[in-house]
Amino acid sequence: MKKVFERLYNGIIKENPVLVLMLGMCPTLAVTTSAKNGLGMGLATMAVLIMSNLIISLLRKVIPNGVRVPVYIIIIASFVTIVEMLMHAYVTSLYSSLGIFIPLIVVNCIILGRAEQYASKNNPILSIFDGIGIGLGFTIGLTIIGMVRELIGAGTLFGVQVMPESYEPVSIFVMAPGAFFVLAILCAIQNKFKLKGANRHTKGETKCNGDCRNCPSAKEEVENDG
Repeated sequence: MKKVFERLYNGIIKENPVLVLMLGMCPTLAVTTSAKNGLGMGLATMAVLIMSNLIISLLRKVIPNGVRVPVYIIIIASFVTIVEMLMHAYVTSLYSSLGIFIPLIVVNCIILGRAEQYASKNNPILSIFDGIGIGLGFTIGLTIIGMVRELIGAGTLFGVQVMPESYEPVSIFVMAPGAFFVLAILCAIQNKFKLKGANRHTKGETKCNGDCRNCPSAKEEVENDG
């Protein structure tokens, strides 16, 4: 159970694909013109990630090492096709908005990376939760970026008007430069909290004050090594 929660925590916080690992930037920057698009792309990617992780983990001992990457791509492409057909049938408007980026999930480095790094080396249960964790992290990242861009750039959230009528939308936020700007701000916020967490210590646990440059202990270690 501990490993299951670790997979979820790592995917959402510690190894967030968008804000930490900076993976899948093409759909992240291209489709997040609205919160709905970000959420839809995130959920589609998560569905493919979970199922491909499961199948690859089940077949990890029978897939020849020399052809593992082509096999992974075939498995991923199969699930992407299924997801694309379902979206075309049941959420046509979202399917039209996402366009070519749905079939491009096949070459999303997040999915192939998790297949190679995790699913091919671990049991199916952990691989499923790894897919859920990474998928949720990706979905949360895309949805937040989409919400910020839509709110500032159009004054709406999920298509619902939330800003007053007097609000003048900043249209650049629903354009390409706005995507880079919002991503940079979110990454900066994430890094700020990460640095604070790294410098936080329990009282009495250590004499470190977070100032590594002037740390007496570090100077002593350098002198001893010299």
